[in-house]
Amino acid sequence: MDGPSGAGKSTYAATLGLPIVPTDHFATWDDPVSWWPRLVSGVLVPLSRGESGRYRRMDWSGGSPVLGAEVLVPPTEVLVVEGVSAGRKAAARWLSQLVWVEAAESLERAVYRDGERHRADLLRWKEFERGWFAVDDTRARADLVVTS
Repeated sequence: MDGPSGAGKSTYAATLGLPIVPTDHFATWDDPVSWWPRLVSGVLVPLSRGESGRYRRMDWSGGSPVLGAEVLVPPTEVLVVEGVSAGRKAAARWLSQLVWVEAAESLERAVYRDGERHRADLLRWKEFERGWFAVDDTRARADLVVTS
């Protein structure tokens, strides 16, 4: 499940009643997308073999991300990977369906969620994701587009 920050991806994913791995557990302000190999080797490959996946999540509770607790992902037939860049072209072999979630006021929703103190970070992030999505063409590859 992919789409701009603040679009409502996490909220929508939570309604599905399926196991979720959020990309927020991997990304940081300074590393929005290059964490992908950690997700593949720690979660997707083990799950594809019927084994549990593991990764250390980013802890955002202090406002700045730091490596936090280990997360165990039990074997499952369906896993929702939710967040900015989850539907990247490099993920295509792992995806059974790509859902794109968008909202008109996603910046203000993200500021409401993360706090006014992160507005500058979110503006930088928004600039990055616009470029990322334009090059990756993520929305055009979506099987389903949801407006929240």
